[in-house]
Amino acid sequence: MSKFRKTFQNIPTIAKYLLVFLVIFFISFLFPNNVRFKYQFDRGQTWQYEDLIAPFDYPILKPKAEVEAAKTEIKEKFSPYYYFDNSIVKNTKKLFISNFDKQIQNVGEGDQFVDVLTATRRYKRYGIRLIDNFYREGVYALDSDHQTKGKDFVITVLKGNTEYPKTIQAIPNSAVINDRLADSLFSSGLKEADFLLPLLQNSFQPNIVYNDTLTQNFLTKAITQVSTSNGLVKKGNLVIKKNGVVTDDIYKKLVSYKSQYEKEVTDKQSHLGVFIGYLLLTSIIVIVFLWFLQFNEPKIFGHFSNLVFLLLWLVIYSYLVYIVEVTSAVSVYMIPFCIVPIVVRNFYNDRLALFTHIIIVLIASFLSSLGYEFTFITILAGIVAVLASGSTRYFTQFFRSIGLIFAAYAISFLGLSLIREGTIAGVDWGNYTWLFLNAFLTLLAFPLIPLLEKIFGFVSSVTLDELSDMGRPLLKDLSIKAPGTLQHSLQVANLSEAAANKIGANAQMVKVAALYHDIGKMAQPEFYIENQSGYNPHSECTPLESAKKIIEHITKGVEMAKKNRLPSAITNFISSHHGTTRVEYFYRQHIDQNPGKEVDASVFTYPGPRPITKEETILMIADSLEAACKSLKTPTGQDIDKMVKNVIAGKIANKQLEESELTFQELEICKAEWKKLLRSIHHVRVEYPKEKTATPAPTIENKDNKPLPPPTDKKPDDIERKVD
Repeated sequence: MSKFRKTFQNIPTIAKYLLVFLVIFFISFLFPNNVRFKYQFDRGQTWQYEDLIAPFDYPILKPKAEVEAAKTEIKEKFSPYYYFDNSIVKNTKKLFISNFDKQIQNVGEGDQFVDVLTATRRYKRYGIRLIDNFYREGVYALDSDHQTKGKDFVITVLKGNTEYPKTIQAIPNSAVINDRLADSLFSSGLKEADFLLPLLQNSFQPNIVYNDTLTQNFLTKAITQVSTSNGLVKKGNLVIKKNGVVTDDIYKKLVSYKSQYEKEVTDKQSHLGVFIGYLLLTSIIVIVFLWFLQFNEPKIFGHFSNLVFLLLWLVIYSYLVYIVEVTSAVSVYMIPFCIVPIVVRNFYNDRLALFTHIIIVLIASFLSSLGYEFTFITILAGIVAVLASGSTRYFTQFFRSIGLIFAAYAISFLGLSLIREGTIAGVDWGNYTWLFLNAFLTLLAFPLIPLLEKIFGFVSSVTLDELSDMGRPLLKDLSIKAPGTLQHSLQVANLSEAAANKIGANAQMVKVAALYHDIGKMAQPEFYIENQSGYNPHSECTPLESAKKIIEHITKGVEMAKKNRLPSAITNFISSHHGTTRVEYFYRQHIDQNPGKEVDASVFTYPGPRPITKEETILMIADSLEAACKSLKTPTGQDIDKMVKNVIAGKIANKQLEESELTFQELEICKAEWKKLLRSIHHVRVEYPKEKTATPAPTIENKDNKPLPPPTDKKPDDIERKVD
């Protein structure tokens, strides 16, 4: 058993109830603190309640999509705000004059061009006039959002307290200026116009600059002014009559009434009362779940680690729904609820998997705003998950299960949408994205299984499948060091698996355990008859020494299992498959060799414990049956039937089944299966009736249908001696 499980199983019972208390309170605090609307409705449905009269005035809200579309349109058409900077013109002129004067000084003296330029200063005046003309129109700097629009657009320019629109080109302003400069200088009539071009190109700075603060303020104001309502319902007006159909217009009125109702009542309500209501609902759901565990899964209810494992799912999914509802970033339909039944089914059974799923969905339904549709679809998908998830060992079956889960979601959602909308055009196809993501995320169940297996000490079917590989180190060593023991283990595995399948026990678990139950014999394989080839080392040992060698394969097997990190469940089979029986042959031999002396029977007894689970019990009996059959020479069907009855009766007489969960009815089913298999293994032919039949032997069944030891002169311990 893993350290995790051992630690939790030692915790007092009060800790389990403290855990339940904490889970209930945690989930209760996740619920909203406002009252829930008391009517359920949808488009196309019939109004089953009394006539609804508006108890107060309330606006008819526009659909959320319509409001969002209006806001988007405002954003797209909104003109960004720019401000006019007067100081830029003066600074640009000063810069131009300074550069002009410097350029003149750099020209050599005596040059005719310099004389003309100096004399008239015509070029300087033309440059200043050109600057004034450019800035009169405005030199602007585009904001980053408009640089890639690729078309002209309107901006709002703020000059002092005056606003005016301006259409500008969505191309770099520098390119526009350069083109205009070249055109202006070309048509200026100046003889050396190119002289001014570099001076002016380096002078212009934007005087119309983007103002982000103004833009955002005015945009926010425009968005907040978008009307969210379309009409008003007056107090006392009839909203809908009893048995009336919820049309689109009435649906909008009901949605608006629900919103206003929750707001009005929430302002006046007691938040404590709402919390107590949710606390009571959560408590009854969790208590029913515990009640189910106590009466139907007592082993799980009695182990703290198992209880932690199951209640943890309630907490995780409640919190996930809460986060999704608060953030509204995604839909609750995206949450992969079907992970729970797949994982729980893998470790326990179908019934517990489905019940756990339903409990989680019931809690999530109160946290979600999606209503009964969500509850119906999610429960249905969980049922499909339980029925379809054959095994997580095989990718084909697992992906098939995921496909069926998505189909259940898709078809049920489509059906409900058609009922509500009436036409295929009204189906919200966007939800199918969330449903697809839901099915895709359900694949997380595959890696979660081995992770949870390690944390909680479970044994999954994937692990059992890996352990049954004959290439595993222990089984490979067993085939080399003790081939006879391996053949014995394979026969026991077949007998155990067949019996477990008949009574619905874990056939895969008992089959794998049978392969490993005698690994301890590898320490000294020659001391076991199935591995001997003529020489018997027991001939050189005392009965006490021989008994110790035989018993030692239990302790050695447990040591090997722990060293190779076999699951604790498999180790339990190794230690319990002989229970507390005696090595009867050497015990009797020791008595014969020491007549009149007191014998300590404990040194000839296996350490145990006795088997508890159905699977452990099946393995113990199957092991004894396989060994006993080898002592039969050309057995008949009657010989095999008698041997099976005697071995089982011996186990009962020796009190090896007192702690077992196996019922007498299940034992009888296993007994019939073993008889059939052993007859097949030993090739028993059809027995023809003799001319004279013997007197029928007395039955070994009593009124309570409990098997009893058959009438025999031997003691029960003699039967064990024959087996060992």
